[in-house]
Amino acid sequence: MATRAGLAAIHCYETRRYSDSCEKNEMHGGTNIGSQMNDSEPLEIFDGRQSERAAAIQRGTCRFLQELGHSVVTELPLSTGHRADVVSLGRTGEIWIVEIKSSLADFQTDSKWPEYRSHCDRFYFAVASDFPHDVLPDETGFILADRFGGELMRDAPEHKLAGGTRKAVTLRFARAAASRLHMTVDPGVRGGLQE
Repeated sequence: MATRAGLAAIHCYETRRYSDSCEKNEMHGGTNIGSQMNDSEPLEIFDGRQSERAAAIQRGTCRFLQELGHSVVTELPLSTGHRADVVSLGRTGEIWIVEIKSSLADFQTDSKWPEYRSHCDRFYFAVASDFPHDVLPDETGFILADRFGGELMRDAPEHKLAGGTRKAVTLRFARAAASRLHMTVDPGVRGGLQE
């Protein structure tokens, strides 16, 4: 059940694109969603599996995480063979995984998300404002996002990674980021982190 503060935040979130009247979120130093973003920027769908709606949620989530000072990699292959939608690395080395859910059906048919918790310090879902938020498990965090930005609606509980797991995920993150950066300066190179 949504709280009065949560409903107010959702309303504030939905109107930020049109107005700068909402106060900044003091908890994480966030800014008005989309206030400095260009509405005409095209959405990029990298692997063809993502819907435009999911791509919009992903972009807003990544912008939000970067505002918090996190570095972000999308579609990161994990040791389980699954790909995490968004992985962020905080300034202190904290690892967050964010699973994008574009619809209730998408959420209901996903049985792999609990596996992601063993690869991160905090686990979140990112959804659009019309998603039924009350179905999201209490043991996860919750980010409201659209193509312009995002807002933290519920913080995720912390479950610190073991040192070896942290090193393995951080190395995957670094290798994927470096490979993708290199492909921007030399598009003829194929490869990167595929395992």
